[in-house]
Amino acid sequence: MISVQKAQQRILSHFKPLETELIPLGAALGRVLTQSIYSEIDLPLFDNSAVDGFALQAVDIASAGANDPVSLKVVADVPAGNVVETDISQGQAARIMTGAPIPNGANTIVMVEDTDASQQALGDSVPDMVKVFRAVEHGGNIRRLGSDISRGQKIFSEDRVLRPQDIGMLAMLGVASVPVRRKPKIAIISSGDELLPLDSPLLPGKIYDSNTYMLTALAQKAGSEVLSLGVTPDRLEAVHQILSRAAESQPDLIVSSAGVSMGAFDYIKTAVEATGSLDFWKVDMRPGKPLAFGTCHNIPFFGLPGNPVSSYVSFLVFVLPVLELLSGGDVRKRMRARVLLGEDIESDGRESYLRAALKYENGRSVAFLSGHQGSGNLLSIVKANALVIIPSGVKFCPAGSEAEAWILEP
Repeated sequence: MISVQKAQQRILSHFKPLETELIPLGAALGRVLTQSIYSEIDLPLFDNSAVDGFALQAVDIASAGANDPVSLKVVADVPAGNVVETDISQGQAARIMTGAPIPNGANTIVMVEDTDASQQALGDSVPDMVKVFRAVEHGGNIRRLGSDISRGQKIFSEDRVLRPQDIGMLAMLGVASVPVRRKPKIAIISSGDELLPLDSPLLPGKIYDSNTYMLTALAQKAGSEVLSLGVTPDRLEAVHQILSRAAESQPDLIVSSAGVSMGAFDYIKTAVEATGSLDFWKVDMRPGKPLAFGTCHNIPFFGLPGNPVSSYVSFLVFVLPVLELLSGGDVRKRMRARVLLGEDIESDGRESYLRAALKYENGRSVAFLSGHQGSGNLLSIVKANALVIIPSGVKFCPAGSEAEAWILEP
């Protein structure tokens, strides 16, 4: 057996980030930029009003007050999206909406709430006169051209993972398409005569195929495109055929669950070695000791254990970092925390990833196992929000001692 860290290093050394593709902005959420983005425009694009109100000259309302309003003649109406040719002279004003360009001659906006037009109903025509009850300084309530972003300014750096607000920012800059890392494409296979599709009635000795759905969801959550090839029976020729089908789709990875252990009908290992090679297939970890990695038809191959929890944990520990490297260039740091153990914990000496529920008690996070740790007990993962990591060589941790936890759900 080799250590988890050694296995991770050996696996990642076989990969590099995928190539760039140009995609529409609407499809860019969660994707990773492959080059920096610079603004080609100023924002705001022009001087505009920050409020609904009246555009005027500040000198006209310098003495305005609640008991001494100033009356101005309204000579124009400026809705958002329109430009008016009328100049605003002293003693004049223009009704203006938020975001509308400032008319020539005006240098200040007074909010409609500070005028006698505040009670106007929707759709009312522009008044002939307006009374202003409050002085506003020169430039008040005006958003100046380029005050947020100037032309040529760097907005996003290479390798940024685009968030919803980033998408909005790019749209505001008029960016219709962005250069991003191509999504990894992953082919997923489940192996075993005991597995049934979900639309089949249960038969004696059979179980429903859960790994296909679970691994597909994990890959999709990581931003990958998934080709699900379903279940292959425990026959060597069938395994060869499904691996060939997987290779024909030209994925970046082939991932199989089951078939890489020591069972008499575990044919995945044999079939892969017939068309490629395996670098190793035993890792010092629990759950998940039988792990195969190599190439099949010149495509990187992962053979994960068949037990659902082993398959889940192995995917997080070994496959997820590869998908991150392929799609973004960097393997993201896992959210880890030091926690107190709420109960005695025993291990078999392998580096163990134990399903646990963290609870906040007396200012500390306390970990309790979320069920028995058998590798077929998927309910314990459902109930868990963390994996407590017991180092290799440690067989007992008493309640009240500290351990490291991988936070699955903050």
